[in-house]
Amino acid sequence: MSPRLLFADPASAADALTFAGRAARFTIEGLRLQASGGVLAMTAAPLAPRGLGDSTPTVLAMRTLAADPELVCDVVVEASALSAADDPLALTLPDTAVSAAWAGISPPRAGWEPQPGVEASTLAARAQGGIARVSESVPTDAGEDVVRAVRAAVWGAPEDDLGGLPLGVAFAALSMGFINGAETARVYANGPWRRVSLERGHVVVRGPLVSGLTPVRRTGSAPA
Repeated sequence: MSPRLLFADPASAADALTFAGRAARFTIEGLRLQASGGVLAMTAAPLAPRGLGDSTPTVLAMRTLAADPELVCDVVVEASALSAADDPLALTLPDTAVSAAWAGISPPRAGWEPQPGVEASTLAARAQGGIARVSESVPTDAGEDVVRAVRAAVWGAPEDDLGGLPLGVAFAALSMGFINGAETARVYANGPWRRVSLERGHVVVRGPLVSGLTPVRRTGSAPA
């Protein structure tokens, strides 16, 4: 029998399958599944850098669901390979796992400080504007490197309306179905990380990292 994920109720199993379906369409390099203590955390990466020199921010979409208390796992699988089972409390996992570079970067679990919130309507509007900007900026018959550079420039740009968060946060919230009607998203900070929490899920972002030379600082004793 293929390995399975076991949930606390049929609604959670159905929700997990919906999240996996969206992840298969809008994310890269697999779906991370972490379960313990009756909670399953599903994480996908709508945006992540690919190699040195790629300024795309790491943007993770997360959803937590009620799982069987005895379910314990930490595995990355192809999102499209997660499927319904004959048991309404279960989903079938693929026989093999995959590797994903972004899965080796885990956001902190504690120490988050609240920041000013963002309206869900603002997230939706900025995401739609970014999608249009990417479409308009990619030349006809552009190669993968050009497409990636355009996406990094658009989704990595900080937005004043989002409190300085990169526009990719809005893209992740919209594409993963986290925006649903009027809601004020809660925003938290922890070092280089930011988390945007909505009723349907969380978007966590790190980067892009600043590269290049830092300003020269004066050393030695101060002049009299």
